[in-house]
Amino acid sequence: MASICSIAAVAALLTSSVTAVAPPVVKRALPDLAQVIDQKAFNVLPKVLPADDFNGSSSPWTPLNFTADSLKEKPFHVYDEEFLDIIGPNPTFTILAQTAKDPIFHEAVVWYKKKDEMFFVQNAGAPDAGTGLNKSAAIYKISLKEADAVKNTRNAVGKVTVTEVKASFEVPNPNGAYQYKGQIIIAASGSGPNIPPVLTVLNPEPPYNTTVLLNNFFGRQFNSLNDLSVNPRNLDIYFTDPSYGKSNNFRPAPGLPTQVYRFNDRTGAVTVAADGFIMPNGITFSPGGKYAYVTDTGMWRNGLELLNPSSIYRFTVAEDGTFENRKTFAFTDTNIPDGVHCDSKGNVYAGVGDGVHVYNPSGKLLGKIYTGRTAANFQFASDGRVVITGQTQLFYATIAAKGDFVEKYL
Repeated sequence: MASICSIAAVAALLTSSVTAVAPPVVKRALPDLAQVIDQKAFNVLPKVLPADDFNGSSSPWTPLNFTADSLKEKPFHVYDEEFLDIIGPNPTFTILAQTAKDPIFHEAVVWYKKKDEMFFVQNAGAPDAGTGLNKSAAIYKISLKEADAVKNTRNAVGKVTVTEVKASFEVPNPNGAYQYKGQIIIAASGSGPNIPPVLTVLNPEPPYNTTVLLNNFFGRQFNSLNDLSVNPRNLDIYFTDPSYGKSNNFRPAPGLPTQVYRFNDRTGAVTVAADGFIMPNGITFSPGGKYAYVTDTGMWRNGLELLNPSSIYRFTVAEDGTFENRKTFAFTDTNIPDGVHCDSKGNVYAGVGDGVHVYNPSGKLLGKIYTGRTAANFQFASDGRVVITGQTQLFYATIAAKGDFVEKYL
């Protein structure tokens, strides 16, 4: 009996010692719109629900002692003190626009520096959008001058004009975009069996002329092009090709593996950069182009498939532009990682099921810009301005971190 008491006393002493010396998660003062999420507080839960009840595919994770409303009240969630350097002392967060159900704030978020405008597109294939085979998804833009004027207002719906862009050629279900040489390259998913996916260039000024760069791989249609980025080392265009057109019923069954491609628009050469994905989705490069990041959203392929990836992979980009040394960089806790971008210091940002997750270059989760809903994509403008697309809502955040743009290498 005495030995049992002694063991209990030692255990209590160890517990109290650990508690006494455990450092706080954050020692520095927090901005008004930030709150700390202490991961140790939910390492051991009173009850862990079975996968049929909670699996990260629908409603966002709500930590102990928080509610959905309290998480939105202060949308900059600090998981690590490094996140404070990213958001700065006075970050802002605003809802710029919303619709009743039409998801016009979806993907292809791209900054046009000359006029300080942000472009984005409607969800391709969403039933509430009526897109897919019925009509091509539409392209829209906003003025960041208007967004800046309301950045200190949490809800600025109706105060920023959302303008539809009427391209000279109807881009068939646009999904990804990237700024390049003063214009916008768009990855379009195609429509039906006879309108193939394309890479096209859009002039971001009226009359919005378009030029198709690529519409096949040696005579074969791509599946449904999704996202793209430009490597600053070689200025080649790298793009992803999952089969979401088939999943969303506006493209036929795929005729190629779901892969990442590399396109040299000067010579016309197109090659496969990487395979082995279920649904390759977002793609970006680190500053200087040493690393490539590709998201695999295979968890949503033909419905929910929980054994498939919901992950960000990192590749080393060799001097000749090829990908090597594939590494699992991160697995997201809420839904899937869609759009992915880096800031000027190499931190990695991913649009996921509850907002934008931010990782340091080692894959450590630093924090979240919390929207409480799917953020399929987002994009930096200069000076730490970030536009986030939330399907039926458009968000605007200002932080200390700055985006990394390939234009500086041209």
